[in-house]
Amino acid sequence: MAWDSVPWFTEGGAEHSSEVARLLAYAAFGGSEGIIGNSDLQVKALSTPGSKIQVMTGACAILNKGTGGKYQAYAARLPSADSISIAPTTNSARSDLIVARIENPWSAGESWNEPSDVTVGPYVYTRVISSVPSTTKRVKQVRPSDSAITLARIDIPANTTNITQSMIKDLREMANPRRRRVVRALRGVWDEPDAVGNIKYPSWEEFPQGARWDIEVPEWATSATIMATFAGLDQRNAKDAYGRLRVDLGSLSTAETRFNCDWVGSAQRFTFVAGGTVSIPSSMRGNVYDAVLMGTGDTSAAGQLEADGGASVFLDIEFVEDPSEDAI
Repeated sequence: MAWDSVPWFTEGGAEHSSEVARLLAYAAFGGSEGIIGNSDLQVKALSTPGSKIQVMTGACAILNKGTGGKYQAYAARLPSADSISIAPTTNSARSDLIVARIENPWSAGESWNEPSDVTVGPYVYTRVISSVPSTTKRVKQVRPSDSAITLARIDIPANTTNITQSMIKDLREMANPRRRRVVRALRGVWDEPDAVGNIKYPSWEEFPQGARWDIEVPEWATSATIMATFAGLDQRNAKDAYGRLRVDLGSLSTAETRFNCDWVGSAQRFTFVAGGTVSIPSSMRGNVYDAVLMGTGDTSAAGQLEADGGASVFLDIEFVEDPSEDAI
């Protein structure tokens, strides 16, 4: 089989094929499809619930599912909100899938009708795929050959005309969600051992002292997975040491991790991991906050754990962009 004879981009008046142009889009999107920004193409009920929903502005990448469409993608944008009617239910509940779909009759294997104006189309639509299983999350589950991405599913109770936001399940995925990882460490900086255990739960203290870093929250971040490692903590005072560890990022705190260190007659060193995933509210995005390792002792034990010259602590944060959390 011969090459597509005009690669992108060739001078001299060469005519480039639509397939090569879509190949360029595919490469630009990294072979992925979905929305471009984390707030794009949100499906919302009307401010006064009615029989329509709105798809808000945004842009997306949609893979070409037509015959021979491998390594091809469409780039589409919605510059103003799109209003879509939703049929009322009768005596039974119903689930409808809301998708953005390319309807290109010129693509091989496609059978869409030609638009009334081939110059301006339209060739991309918001479509309602009605009466899907209530577990449906992706358009490929019900129409695998469609060049389309899923925006939402509407689960409509019986005998319902007006659509409320609680009926709309956000199913958007990003074509290329952004991630940023930040790693910090301290080792052996405690000439005088710093102990956790003097402060008792529910009070907390920075532990060990100095385990604090300025962290910039990306403007696009909707969540962060935070992991702190407390390595080589020394138990020396011949008593059981019980307590809790966590990480604070500004006003946010991860879940608590419990530690139980039973005295066995000699000094021991322990390593613990604490952390979890926190949602980033929009008010925190783009700002700088202290990330602080925290500890506290339980009243049920009098022992202490110390960070000394043999201890190390590590902080590992991965910020993530997720459209399902953008409204936080």
